[in-house]
Amino acid sequence: MPTLEAVLSDFPSSVPDQPELVTMERDGDLVWLTISRVDVMNCLSFPTLKRFRTLLAELRDDLSIRAILITGAGEKAFCAGADLKERRTMDPELVPVFVMNIRGLMDDVEAMPQPTIAVINGFAFGGGTELMLACDLRIATESARFGLTEVSLAIIPGAGGTQRLPRLIGKSRAKDLILTGRRLDAVEAGSMGLVNRVAEEGALREDALVLAGSIAANGPVAVRAAKAAIDGGLELSQKLGLELEAQCYSLTLPTLDRLEALAAFGEKRKPVFRGA
Repeated sequence: MPTLEAVLSDFPSSVPDQPELVTMERDGDLVWLTISRVDVMNCLSFPTLKRFRTLLAELRDDLSIRAILITGAGEKAFCAGADLKERRTMDPELVPVFVMNIRGLMDDVEAMPQPTIAVINGFAFGGGTELMLACDLRIATESARFGLTEVSLAIIPGAGGTQRLPRLIGKSRAKDLILTGRRLDAVEAGSMGLVNRVAEEGALREDALVLAGSIAANGPVAVRAAKAAIDGGLELSQKLGLELEAQCYSLTLPTLDRLEALAAFGEKRKPVFRGA
């Protein structure tokens, strides 16, 4: 994942810093990142991408954070993708830079050492679906709707959708969704594995916190190592994947948390993990 300096260098100097576009809320050992552009369905503009990528670069090395929850403000939209109003008036020379940065955002999310959870509170179209695909887990409200709709705009998913979706739900299902540009509801998304959990209306935040809490309750070093083993091994042969698994396992052996887990087991109590 790029450094903060590298992230900032990816943006034209004319792109302003607007902290209000993506807000950060610390909740114990969890962090909420919220896209706060309710009036435009939380779509992604140049300044929004800059703020989002900056926050991720700053959070990456804070290993006291055990999970990051990503959501959209309001009740209608998680993220409606790229800001088409901005794109319509954008200097043609800046379009490739914008595409690079929206792809960079998804790559940054995927590369976070801490587990990431997309908390999908409404529409997630185009780049919104690509954003949730970049997260480790996805939980959605019953009224959420999804779709990689780019072909209807005569383009293709350009922020990882053509690569992450088939890896998640299979090539044939991914082609069905991408080539038709069709939209699907939370029930269908859950049935094909596009989302991990569907929450009842009004229970999304609570259920997301339960999910994040179940991750945060475990050894933080072990959770990060397990995530690295899964992500890094997916594209390797099984033999090389097993070697990577062994390397990641070795990271947990010298930790105090491993000793704490053994002590807690012997004393019949819950372990208190400190991430060390």
